[in-house]
Amino acid sequence: MTEHEPDLSPTSETMVGRSVASLPAPNKGEPELVVAAGPDEAAAEAAERIAAALIAAVDRRGRADFCTTGGSTPIPIYRLLAQSPLVDQVPWQNVHVWWGDDRFVPRGHPESNVTSLDDVLLGGGGSVGGAPLPTANIHPFPTDRALAEVRDNHWCATRYAEELCAGVPIVDGNWPGFDLILTGVGDDGHVLSCFPDSPALDSMAWTMGVPAPSHIGPHLPRVTVNPRLLEAGPVLVVTWGAVKAPALGHVFGAVRDGRRWPVQRTRRTGAIWIVDVAAAAEIPAELRS
Repeated sequence: MTEHEPDLSPTSETMVGRSVASLPAPNKGEPELVVAAGPDEAAAEAAERIAAALIAAVDRRGRADFCTTGGSTPIPIYRLLAQSPLVDQVPWQNVHVWWGDDRFVPRGHPESNVTSLDDVLLGGGGSVGGAPLPTANIHPFPTDRALAEVRDNHWCATRYAEELCAGVPIVDGNWPGFDLILTGVGDDGHVLSCFPDSPALDSMAWTMGVPAPSHIGPHLPRVTVNPRLLEAGPVLVVTWGAVKAPALGHVFGAVRDGRRWPVQRTRRTGAIWIVDVAAAAEIPAELRS
């Protein structure tokens, strides 16, 4: 930090949220649950929903702010968004892309959550076509700058909170208001980079640095937005495969415990879950009907 650079942190009053009184209380009600035949069908349903949300946001306010995810979940979704007919329907010039979390690695690193967007949605990996998303509309966590300046992941998270403050509308409860948040489901029930019993679950800061998890790979430090944002805006949860079935069985089970299964914050009225038959195997039958 230079002498001219303000010492802001995610705990600064400007970038700290409050409860969201106008929304259902966390872990109340049930989301819309869509059970698709398989991963391809789940990805297609998700891509259609994302495109519709982006189009609607641009029609409504001239801009769409989309918070996306990493891992394997978005890859087939991006592939569909990058091709006709969806690539021609979405007004990409007015779409801004943000990330819910990332590993504290450079952009382009195999473990970076930005890599799949660069390679698949934008066509940088040799895929056919690619969405004409302006470079200025892509807002990754500033890991490159942090690493180049020998800063830590907490500093990186603070800079991202500042960028959110400048670029995204603020909604009830003093939270950044995305038009859609896409997330997956960790095998252990984590969401974003908030793991079971994480201290991050007690924070009201918009963003935070997270230590490298020891129980699940990759064992890298993380940066994440606050999981409370999942209570403050439209959320689309997408996952598939039998490996996810135990986690979903817990998330949709009788016990509501957002500390043990952080992704349970998205088990609420207003959220949408898209899963395939294999992932849904342990969800109670009455919720799958």
